[in-house]
Amino acid sequence: MANQSRDLLVKAKAPDANGRVHHVTPESAHWDHVGFDLYRLKNKQVLDVPADGREHCLVLVAGRADVTAGTEIFRNIGERNSPFEGKAPYAVYAPAGTACRIGAIGDVELAVCSAPGTHRDTPVRLIRPADVGYEERGKGSNVRHVYNILPESAPADSLLVVEVVTPGGNWSSYPPHKHDTSAAPQETKLEETYYHRLNPSQGFAFQRVYTDDRSIDQTMAVEDGDLVMVPEGYHPVGAPHGYDLYYLNVMAGPERRWCFKNDPRHEWMLKR
Repeated sequence: MANQSRDLLVKAKAPDANGRVHHVTPESAHWDHVGFDLYRLKNKQVLDVPADGREHCLVLVAGRADVTAGTEIFRNIGERNSPFEGKAPYAVYAPAGTACRIGAIGDVELAVCSAPGTHRDTPVRLIRPADVGYEERGKGSNVRHVYNILPESAPADSLLVVEVVTPGGNWSSYPPHKHDTSAAPQETKLEETYYHRLNPSQGFAFQRVYTDDRSIDQTMAVEDGDLVMVPEGYHPVGAPHGYDLYYLNVMAGPERRWCFKNDPRHEWMLKR
């Protein structure tokens, strides 16, 4: 059981020599599945992702790159300079045991999402913007724009990857919901990370992570580039007026299904 002493907010820091800003492993997060790295690469900088027992989804948050995954080569992919351009990203899925190399073309913001993988014969594939499902969720001040990069309907072992853009003044992951119990089809157990961006970048947002018994109850002021870890519990997000909020979600667990439970104290608003 997680507890209040565990800090779920990871502040953005300057890139290291390899361009890495965030590095979350199952060991550092004290969980079993989700790994997340965020890189800011300079022009012609090269990043190698070694072959191991984890599957990877490489998401071009911004910028263009050449990507090699196993024997597949995808040249000059990526067509947005910011995740706030109203278009889906390019991404590459690589099964476990597949080495990857990313070569930056100009400045690149790259997310490396990972989880345990067992089916090494799943094909490498390029995920184009046209392959990414889009939906608008919510009504009124609960509207947000969702881009399903790696949904459960797409082949993978553990990973689920999605982007969400929440307009300023709106709420997201709301009403509060959780997915921390293996009780499908009512609920599945999924760890989750939120990688946040703000537009304009000097903005902020709020995210609360809390459990029914309040063994976790943290409300965090999130700034541009910060990361929030959700090991369990409900996790709503609010974007103040004037600042649009982007986040990239990575989820994984023992069963690759997104089944969630709304907080029953707040579910009434869906029935109005």
